[in-house]
Amino acid sequence: MSAPPAKTVVLIIDDEVQMRRLIRACLERNNYEVVEAATGEEGLSVAIQSQPHVIILDLGLPEIDGTVVLRRLREWCNVPIIVLSVRDRDSDKVSALDDGANDYLTKPFSTSELLARLRVVQRNNQPAAKATVFNSGKLQVDLAARTAKINGQTLKLSRIEYSLLRYFVQNAGRVLTHGQLLREIWNLDDIEKTARLRVYVTYLREKIEANPAKPELIITVPGVGYRLEALD
Repeated sequence: MSAPPAKTVVLIIDDEVQMRRLIRACLERNNYEVVEAATGEEGLSVAIQSQPHVIILDLGLPEIDGTVVLRRLREWCNVPIIVLSVRDRDSDKVSALDDGANDYLTKPFSTSELLARLRVVQRNNQPAAKATVFNSGKLQVDLAARTAKINGQTLKLSRIEYSLLRYFVQNAGRVLTHGQLLREIWNLDDIEKTARLRVYVTYLREKIEANPAKPELIITVPGVGYRLEALD
């Protein structure tokens, strides 16, 4: 006798108990498995632990706004995310979609519409999650925990240094052009600003390379950009 198909796991991140109960009851009646979180930090932690197939995210969370949670999830997680919010301005919807949401549903909503939106995002058949920990030589970067270590020792990185390292990790083995890096890290289209990029690459090399003068991790591709090596 074959085993029953595994249920789709949905993580609900919402601080309203009644809303979580409503969504849970609706989803469980339709054969979904549900996990919950009441705050942004808890949601990030539960997302790591449960590896959900879909995330339903409220924007109006205590302590950490849902928009921040969305951006942090998208640093390491590629599962479909449906935003639920009372914010109904077009600018809020566009911002959430630009930050990585797959869909946006305004409260109040019908449970039948929520189920339909779930079916749509599931059709994309996205994998449950990317690997959250990257290792290359003595470097270890945990994208979910937002930490970087060399030889097991945690590095102290500035916000820009970490953003740059994270982008390298997300594209390990690929050549990233100066223009790509300037747009991603500083939102700049001016290729003449590469001096700023060189300075921060130097800062990173001083923290992660055994010999910054002869880098083995962040490799310069002359006239083009840089590549992060994935070493054994």
